[in-house]
Formats: sequence, C-alpha cells, structure tokens
Amino acid sequence: MVMPSGPVERVAAVAAAAEEIGFGRVWIPDEGIAARECWVTLACVAAATDSMQIGSGITNAYTRHPGVTAAAVATLDEVSRGRAVLGVGAGGTLTLEPLAIRRRAPVSAMRELVTTSRALWSGQVVDHDGVAAGFRRARLAYGRPDIPVWLAGRGPRVLQLAGELADGFIMSFVHKELIGDHVDAVAAAAAASGRPRPRLCYMTRLVTTEAAREAVRAALTFRLVDSPDEVKARLGFDAAVEDSVRRALSDGGPAAAARFVQDDWVDSFAICGTVSECRAELAALVADHSIDEFQISVSELSCAAKELALAAEIARAAPA
Repeated sequence: MVMPSGPVERVAAVAAAAEEIGFGRVWIPDEGIAARECWVTLACVAAATDSMQIGSGITNAYTRHPGVTAAAVATLDEVSRGRAVLGVGAGGTLTLEPLAIRRRAPVSAMRELVTTSRALWSGQVVDHDGVAAGFRRARLAYGRPDIPVWLAGRGPRVLQLAGELADGFIMSFVHKELIGDHVDAVAAAAAASGRPRPRLCYMTRLVTTEAAREAVRAALTFRLVDSPDEVKARLGFDAAVEDSVRRALSDGGPAAAARFVQDDWVDSFAICGTVSECRAELAALVADHSIDEFQISVSELSCAAKELALAAEIARAAPA
C-alpha cells in the first residue's frame, strides 16, 4: 500500500520501483481530501507499471456513488489492460469526518457496493434502493465481469461478509493475537456459503529502527479509534484516551495524535525487531495462518526506497 501523500508522479515512481523489485500488487488508499485523489493516482500508476495488479486499498461506499466507483474500476481495468482490483472497506475516520459524512449501515453499504459493481461489470441492468445510494435502470456498457474484489475490516460482520462475497481479504493492522480468529471467521463464512476461502493478505509495518516505531505510532492513531470495542478493551484504549486521540487528529492529524499511542501497542500491531527477528516472525505468521500475501504500508514517500528494500529482504520467506 502506497499512501498518495505527495505528488502523483512520485507515487507512480514508488509503484514502478516496487514492481521492479518483484511486488505483485499495489494498493492506493482512497482517503478523501487527506491525500491525493485515488483514481487519478491509480491511472498514473497504471501508466508507470506493466504487470502488477493495481487497486483501491481501500475505498468506501459513501464518498462516491457506488455506480461511479464501479465505472472508475472498469475504466482503470481498461487502461491497465486487465490489472484492476476493487478494494472495499467501511470508510474510516480520517476519510469521512473532514467531509462531514456519517457512516450509515457500513456492512450493508459494503455489500451493496460489491454486488452492484459486479452486476454492472456483467452488463446487467441494476435497480436498487441502497443505504448509501440508489440505482434506476442503470447499466454499464463496459467492464470485465471477473474483476477481483477484496474487502478489508476488523469487525465480525465484515469478516462474515468477506467469506460470503470476496475474492480476497486484507487484514490491515490487525492485533497479532487476533489474526487466527480473523482467518477462522472468514474461512467459516466461506465454507457456510459454499465458496472457497478468499485469498488472505496481511498488512502491517516493519519496525527495525526507532524512527520506524515513531511512524507506526502515527499510523495507529486513526486505526485505533476505528477498531472494534474488543480490541480497544484488550489494549486498555479507554474512552478518555480515545477522546484525546480524536481531538489531536482533528487539530493536527496523525502526527499530533501519535504521542498518545503506547509502546506496547506498537508491538501488538507491527512486526518489530532486527531484520532476522522480523523475518522469523513474519514467516511464522504466514505459516501458522496460511496467509497468501504480505502487504507493507508505505506512508512517507521520501522513505519508500528504504521501506521497499527492507520489506523485500524480510519477506524472502513470505509472499510479496
């Protein structure tokens, strides 16, 4: 995942470098006005790369009409010669709050975005009254029916939905002690639906320096406030701390809120240690939970080359 936090040309260059190293997929987050626009950036990434899959990592059903999102994905797939992927989540605090968007029935909205997109890509006429938007005799005159759809999230209903509908599931900054529970829940939902288990992607940050640890503190801020209550209780992330983090995020963004993130919380979500220790921990997680892909989070474009090289070194025993 490459955060489009700087000029689009630099984001595309990072993606091209990742492809050259051997990464098979790049995700660009849709963060509303908190970063560069997702679909324009993805088009530039498509032009800068040749073989890697490219997708929204992740978008939501609220900031755009789901039909417009389906059209964007189909257009990206055309431009990239069949390399597009749709990544869907509920929509987070960092994205929705600055736009004054209230997240209504998020799991239902995710389901509708997936099912209406697939129907449109298949050439069907869509009539639908949804929680996020509606359709009236809508039809898309282009699109590939089998464009992959990945879901991301942490709550039990999202895990259920991923097993029922998704081609892949992204476990993004999941508490490491809960990875097994997430995998089991997705697999059980897939089995109950008579579907194969979706591909599993684990995404986190690699921490081998103190600077990297500080970067994870910032990255965890908005993820912690969006975490399920079970995770907050496990960490001791109580209402007072959450209020402090939310106010700091509103006033100064993740960097300002990072001071409230405790050191042991970083250890719970990131892979930390020396290069050899990180490699061993990642290999164990991949083997123990049958993880198909490992995704790194590149938030600072200025550090991208080092992060990609480090990830390539650490992930030798794991899928990239």
